[in-house]
Amino acid sequence: MWELIPALWPLVAAMALLAVVRVRESRRRSRLNRALHELRRPLQALALGPPTGFRRGAAATPGSLDLALAALEDLDGAVNGTPAPTRPRPIAGRALISAAVERWRAPAARAGRSLKLEWRAGAAVVMADPSRVAQALDNLIANAIEHGGLRVRVEAALCAAGMRVVVANDGPAAGDRSPDPRRGHGLEVVREVAAAHGGRFALRSEGEATVAALELPLAPPPLSSAPIAA
Repeated sequence: MWELIPALWPLVAAMALLAVVRVRESRRRSRLNRALHELRRPLQALALGPPTGFRRGAAATPGSLDLALAALEDLDGAVNGTPAPTRPRPIAGRALISAAVERWRAPAARAGRSLKLEWRAGAAVVMADPSRVAQALDNLIANAIEHGGLRVRVEAALCAAGMRVVVANDGPAAGDRSPDPRRGHGLEVVREVAAAHGGRFALRSEGEATVAALELPLAPPPLSSAPIAA
């Protein structure tokens, strides 16, 4: 029996190599499916409602086509092993959040849901990559429309960490995992966006409601243009 052990080593090595290949392929497939998931969301919003997005200084916000391009960048990064960078810049919080709500107003109406924005963050300017944060907001709002009850509420307010955006619905939370490998990536995307911005993401239940909270840092105040006294 002992003399058979050396002869078995090639078989053991081959099985170990096969296991490594399968793990790598599974991880690659997961990344590709997540990127495709992000491409599907903005195109769905574009098909069901008018294009949105503003182009005016700090109020500039991405539209559905911008998000589709960002998702394609993610897909390229997943295929070639080069993650898409996060490019934060000062952006008006209300413009960013309002644009996300408007992107999903028509899909919400088609699903028989009400979609309401409650703004209590004043003139907050956040330090954010507009396309990446828009991806996170789209996932939260789309999940609330798909899995929640009849009322979806988006709230924004200042907090110790900066600005907190809450998406609440009167239904159960959507799980992180799904038997369909093309689904279940949304909350993972939101967590990664929060981490990339130095923010936080939390999902909790409050009675029969599900509350998702995304916190983003505020942009530093602009430097004064007044001359420095001698």
